[in-house]
Amino acid sequence: MGLLGELLMLPLAPARGSLWVLRQVVDEAERQYYDPSAIRRELARLEERLESGEIDEDEFERAEDDLLDRLQHSTGQDFRQ
Repeated sequence: MGLLGELLMLPLAPARGSLWVLRQVVDEAERQYYDPSAIRRELARLEERLESGEIDEDEFERAEDDLLDRLQHSTGQDFRQ
C-alpha cells in the first residue's frame, strides 16, 4: 500500500490497534485455559474439594469431565477410562 493508502487508513489506526490488542488478550486467555499444568492443578483442587465434602460426587464428575475435555483438547490424548 502506498503513501496515499496509508494516509486514507490513518483514521482507522486506533480501531486496528484495538483489534490487535483484543486478539492478543484472547490468544493468551486460550493459552492459559488449555495449559495442561493449570488443568492438572484444577483437577487436584477438584479432588481435594470432593474429599473435604465441599462438593458431591455428581458435581465432581461434571467438573472432572469438563477438565478432561480441556486436557484432551490441549494434548490430543484421551484421558477417559
